[in-house]
Amino acid sequence: MPKTFNSTRKSLSNYQCPDWFRDAKFGIWSHWGPQSVPGLDNWDVIAPQDPNLPVDTILPGPSEWYARHMYVQGHRAYQHHLAKYGHPTKHGFKDILPLWRAENWDPQRLMGLYAAAGAKYFVSMGVHHDNFDLWDSRHHSWNSVKIGPRRNIVAEWKQAAVARGLRFGVSEHLSASYSWFQTSHGADTTGPLAGVPYDGAKPENANYYHASLPCFTEHVADQWYTQDAASHKLWFDRMVDLLDSSKADFFYTDGGIPFGDTGRELMAYFYNKNIAQNGSLEAVYAYKDIGSGEYFAEGGVQDVERGGIADISPLPWQTDTTISGWFYNSGQKFRTTRDIIHSLADIVSKNGNLLLNVVQLPDGSLPKECETFLTEMAAWMGCNGEAIHSTRPWRIAGEGPTSATYGHFKEGADFTADDVRFTQSKDGKQLYVIALGIPAKPLHIRALAGERRAIADVRLLGRAESIAWKHEDTGLVIQPAATWPTDHAAVFRVTFVN
Repeated sequence: MPKTFNSTRKSLSNYQCPDWFRDAKFGIWSHWGPQSVPGLDNWDVIAPQDPNLPVDTILPGPSEWYARHMYVQGHRAYQHHLAKYGHPTKHGFKDILPLWRAENWDPQRLMGLYAAAGAKYFVSMGVHHDNFDLWDSRHHSWNSVKIGPRRNIVAEWKQAAVARGLRFGVSEHLSASYSWFQTSHGADTTGPLAGVPYDGAKPENANYYHASLPCFTEHVADQWYTQDAASHKLWFDRMVDLLDSSKADFFYTDGGIPFGDTGRELMAYFYNKNIAQNGSLEAVYAYKDIGSGEYFAEGGVQDVERGGIADISPLPWQTDTTISGWFYNSGQKFRTTRDIIHSLADIVSKNGNLLLNVVQLPDGSLPKECETFLTEMAAWMGCNGEAIHSTRPWRIAGEGPTSATYGHFKEGADFTADDVRFTQSKDGKQLYVIALGIPAKPLHIRALAGERRAIADVRLLGRAESIAWKHEDTGLVIQPAATWPTDHAAVFRVTFVN
């Protein structure tokens, strides 16, 4: 395999984001696994958490970190597990794995829905913090082919994505698992089983729960990434196996680049292997500037979790977020189609992509709220997709009265139809004006005041007939339509003479 990249920052900084990713703009993620099984229960009936417990025992939500929190005495996940499955000295998270059967999972049908909704790439979770591989892992027997569904989740997703013409990616959350899962080595501090080790401390389970680390503290791991060299090597071997078996063009790591040179060595391996597979670099490595691991913008694609950035980035980037919780739990709230479309428009106007987790039930099917969203998203994209796919940022991202706070875990601004976002065609001949709502009064685009190019035409996407507009000294004024083609954001195509 020819080696174009090596593991130095200087070498990796020569990375160039491929056009397929810049054109795709919207991807869907299956952030799905055995941690969705306990989430079927109604968390509202579980006793409230002790407010005196450390913050790590309260956040995140009920299912996101179930495998960690079920080993924290007093946490609601612990209380629930004790009541339904038994005490974690005997009935640990390993005993949840066979209960995840994915019996109603139809990847071909789901991929058809995702493609219709405008997704141009699809990402399968490879392994979460719970250390359970979703492929036929060569280096880890705790995987979905041998336990639970007894299916190669990653491979079946890949087959469905390729059949629909979507690019395929995988995500890894294993890098934090060695520290994250240390709670399984603990014990109750009070009660009749105080001091009796949880099942993670038993030698016969060490291959699943990792080795006990000296840095372990009861509630909070001392660091997101362990310094243990043996775990670094195992992580590298498993990730190489995941990349080799999936031949993915997209790879997401849940944090910064882990483990120093080992993490950068995997980046270089991914890029070089991808060049050998495709004849050119089609690889996207997404990682975060979030305080854990290494980050340098030129080495890959910046990922912002559940948030965004303030203005146009010179480099392509990505938001990853979810329509509800990361894993399913009953009673959870779902984001509206309107909110997701507005987020997508804001992100794309700033040279970004949106990777959206569409939550699945443990059996692999979708909640009705997700089915509704995909239907509504397909209708909107069918009408307005040209303003999203294969576009580039304009000279400014947008205008309007609503201010939004940007960064990790900051999303959900309440935009109005007076807020607009701009994208443009690659050749610059068309400008797309995306109103973040349905205008009830004339839309005044002040950014086009003083525009040197004459405007030839303004069209409302989804309507064949013309719409009233006027290019004035103060900007472009577009009159409201008599009827609107979609129920969400309205999009206007402005065509210039030259």
